Amino acid sequence: MAELAAACGTSKARLYHYYASKEAILFDLLDRYTKRLMLIIAEVEGASQRRGLSERETFAELIRAFLAEYETSHSRHVALLNDVKYLVDAQREIILNRQRDVVAAFARQLSRAYPERATRENQTALTMMVFGMINWTFTWLKPDGRMGYPEFAEQVVAVVDRGLRASE
Repeated sequence: MAELAAACGTSKARLYHYYASKEAILFDLLDRYTKRLMLIIAEVEGASQRRGLSERETFAELIRAFLAEYETSHSRHVALLNDVKYLVDAQREIILNRQRDVVAAFARQLSRAYPERATRENQTALTMMVFGMINWTFTWLKPDGRMGYPEFAEQVVAVVDRGLRASE
């Protein structure tokens, strides 16, 4: 807590006024972040419907939106991937269920975008393949590097589309 307080420019006492423990801070961070991810999904779906986008275009927008979020959410994303295990059971279940909801939303949109390729048997594998491409960008993709997040998003969209598009 001392390090966190120092990084925030405040005191441990002030942190403890708002949070009972480090774990309470972690839950708040992960709760807000996973709600944010769910909101992004809803926003993309709504905007795509209003704009009359196809299911493939909507899936591409979802990938772009998540990578745009990841660009500014490095610490939150790392905590989501690595630190859920430190939560108490009830809190862990809330976060894990929300993560499952995010994956399910991606799976649904992927199936709508590529119905000829995404089947009940391979839908989970294909969805996790997409997450495998985007979830670990925090380890190597640097905003000031040769390729930024927007450019990488276009690469992911192209690879997914070329790989899943039925022979046309």
